Order: sequence, then C-alpha cells, then structure tokens
Amino acid sequence: MPIGGGEVAELVVQQSFPDPRPTTNPYLIMLRDAIAAQSDVELRTFTWRRALLARYDVFHVHWPEILVSGHSPLKKLVRQALTLGLVLKLRITRTPIVRTAHNLDLPSGISRREVWLLRLIDRWTTLRIRLNPLTPVPDGSAVETIEHGHYRDWFAPYPRRTAIPGRLAYVGLVRRYKGVDALIAAFRDAFRAPEAPAATLTVSGRPSSDELAGQLQEEARGDDRIFLRFAFLTDEELVAAVTESELIVLPYREMHNSGGALSSLSLDRPVLVPDNDVNRLLAREVGETWVQRYDPPLRPEHLEQALAAVRGREPGDRPDLDARSWDETGRRHVAAYRRAIELRRGRRGRTRPA
Repeated sequence: MPIGGGEVAELVVQQSFPDPRPTTNPYLIMLRDAIAAQSDVELRTFTWRRALLARYDVFHVHWPEILVSGHSPLKKLVRQALTLGLVLKLRITRTPIVRTAHNLDLPSGISRREVWLLRLIDRWTTLRIRLNPLTPVPDGSAVETIEHGHYRDWFAPYPRRTAIPGRLAYVGLVRRYKGVDALIAAFRDAFRAPEAPAATLTVSGRPSSDELAGQLQEEARGDDRIFLRFAFLTDEELVAAVTESELIVLPYREMHNSGGALSSLSLDRPVLVPDNDVNRLLAREVGETWVQRYDPPLRPEHLEQALAAVRGREPGDRPDLDARSWDETGRRHVAAYRRAIELRRGRRGRTRPA
C-alpha cells in the first residue's frame, strides 16, 4: 500500500488455505510461492488463530464453502460460528476480502445456514479475481482477470513417457459431472471400422464414490481396449498417464475453468473438450490443434476425428503458454491486493454499495 514518500509498505496477505498437504491442489501451492516471491509481501497460510487474531492487510478466499464445512455436525457448526466471527472482524477492521471465482455456482446440497454465510462473504467481497474473462461477476463489482498459471515447472522433475499410438485417456478425479460414463460409451463404438487405427482408452484417477466406480466398471466390461485405474495419482503417476497418451479427453458436462486441460497442455498433450466460449478462447490462445472441441453429446466420431487431427501437428510443436507464467501471476495478484485495499479504504470510491 502506498505510504509517504512514494515507498511501498509491506503487504501482509492472509490466504484461506492451510499449509499444503500431499493432496493439496497444485494451483494453490504455485500461487503461494509466486506471491511470496514478490518483494515487500508476506504471505500467510490459514489457521483459525491467524485469521481471527492476527493483523493483515488482505484476506484472499478461494473456495469459501471449505470454511463452513465439517466432517461432523458439531465441527460444521463450530466452523460456521468461526466463519461468522471472521467475516465480522474483516468488516470491522475494513480488511478487504479478495475472492477468486473458481466456480460459477454455490455447491449443491448445502444447508440454508451455509448458503447464508457464503452469500454474506460474497456480498462483502471487495474485489474478485477470475481465471478467464468470461466468468460472470455481479454488476458493479471490482474485478481482475488473472489466468491460471501453467504446470510446466511443477511437472518438470518427473520423467515423461513416449506416447503410445492410439492411446486416449481421461486423467483426474472421477466425478459424475465429468462425464466419464459418456466417454466409455462413445469409445466402445469408436475405432471399429477395418480401416480405423488401433486405439485404447485409459481412465486414471480416484472416483468420488464406490457406486460410481462400480458403474463405470460395468460399462467398460467386455471391451479389452479399456483400462480403468481407480486410485489417487501422485504427480509422477499423473505425468506418466498423460504423456503416454496421444489425446486427453475431458468430456465434462459443465466446463468453465479446467485445471485438467491446462495440466495436459503443460505436458504437451492435446485435449478434446466440449465446445463452448471458454474453450474456444483457450484454443485461440494456445493453438487450435491443441484444443480439439466437440458439440455435446460426445459421440464415437468425435474421438476418431480428434485423434486424426492431433496427429497432424508439426514435430516439436508445443502449446503457447507464455501468457501463463507464474512470475506474472504473482505480480498481478499483488497488484489486485493493493487495488482492493485502496477500494476498501475509499481512495478510489466504492464500486458497490457497502
């Protein structure tokens, strides 16, 4: 924040995520490191003690529903009371809330109390960060667009595989909305013509439920070209699963911000994704061949056409991810924090009613 004489005071940023664990989203770890690398910035990971008792300049929240959830009714109630106390503290101390808009909608199946708390956080947010320029924000909101950084440096320590000809793959958490059932169904009828190339499909990742895993196993039964590996993937295993494939297929029923697409592109593997405005924008950025698109629902010919198209790449070609360097991402986040402080303190006027 500017101070007398044109100097810049140290900026203390309180994040909403705790110290990383092995299962922590790499985006958060890379963001933490990119922000902490900026001059005159102190970044703090989350504990309730820090958030409630310490002083800081900005509170940056990513998935606020995590703050109000718990594994038992008592733990959930305690966290909701703590969240209300935190929001009141931020309001009283005029500490701006900066929120990254990862998702478009509130989570489903949550209580009325959780909905009320999440809407309260949303109402008192000073500035929103969106990962692409098409994410809608409330009218009059202060907003900065800061694209998701790439994974090239993150994956650099791990050995890559040689792509297996005809290998298609889905890699990542297996959830119903991600459409893996539709992928299996489409693949079963694909590459059956005598002149079609030999093809295989692998699905690698942890399913959200045993029921879903059983359903997918039943749908794949009888097709020895389909291989299912239902387990949490380490980064090394993820790199192997992606790079041994010619094409990564992400048949999400809803797709707006996809770390899965970006991680595959960071490993120089093309993706097949639903055709929408966000994915068309991504294709224009990184190269049309790298982002194959289909008009849902996914059909066998989409898989056949996409595989043929990506085989037309020039040797040594890579997707253009220059706009997604983490140095730039860190710098732009710090600029967004300083803007939020100025807005909250009224130096540039309010963009929304208090």
